[in-house]
Amino acid sequence: MSEFTVSKTQILKRYLPAITLALILPAWELICRLFDVPSYILPAPSEIYQAFVEVDFDRWGLHLWATLKVALLGFALSMFISIPLAMLMVNSKYLSKTLYPILVVVQSTPVVAIAPLLITMFGSGEAPRLAITCLITFFPLVVSATTGMMATPPELIDLSRSLRAPRYKEIFAIRLPYALPHIFSGMKVAVTLAIIGAVVAEFVAAEQGLGYFIQFSTSFFKVPQAFAALIFLSVVSLALFKLVHWVQAYFFGWTMAKEKA
Repeated sequence: MSEFTVSKTQILKRYLPAITLALILPAWELICRLFDVPSYILPAPSEIYQAFVEVDFDRWGLHLWATLKVALLGFALSMFISIPLAMLMVNSKYLSKTLYPILVVVQSTPVVAIAPLLITMFGSGEAPRLAITCLITFFPLVVSATTGMMATPPELIDLSRSLRAPRYKEIFAIRLPYALPHIFSGMKVAVTLAIIGAVVAEFVAAEQGLGYFIQFSTSFFKVPQAFAALIFLSVVSLALFKLVHWVQAYFFGWTMAKEKA
């Protein structure tokens, strides 16, 4: 009896989001129909679906690729900078005390306010969009990597130093593996922020991309079309999150238990 109850509870937890969505959509449709809400204010789910179907899939693919390319390149650039920087900050207390406040100031500055300046400096190509995406994704990666490396048990560090292990081995053989659960947690946050960064950049300067498509649609009061693109963006963001989770589970499965704990 208890096993049946546990399995029933697990099934409920697993499908609860889908059940909730299945309840929300009909209620949303009903409210829009009953109160005759104009589609340019709040479109019904059926209108959003119709708008999604009416858009040419080649066009969807073009905008998706433009957004995805900037998001993934910005995320990769952020990874390339943040992990080595975290290693340097862990290795040097002076560098940590010097750079960390600067990183906090950069993170606390609204990226939307910086975007026009980046366009002025880098032009209207992909460079400013990559810079904006990198700025948004950079901070959680640095913080998670630094936190993970600093959380390495002191006895492991003492053992390494007692054996006169080189400093680089302490970083790569002890601190970095111990920090992997933290780094993957930061990556899961950062990869979803990469989509946000790419969309924000497309709002400011772009001729392609889902962000540009949303802005173009709303400027002509095609709100159902904009909602369709927004849902598409959410699906892409969720897929990237799941991809990072899959990479962690498949290649670094030993980090999953630490993450859950």
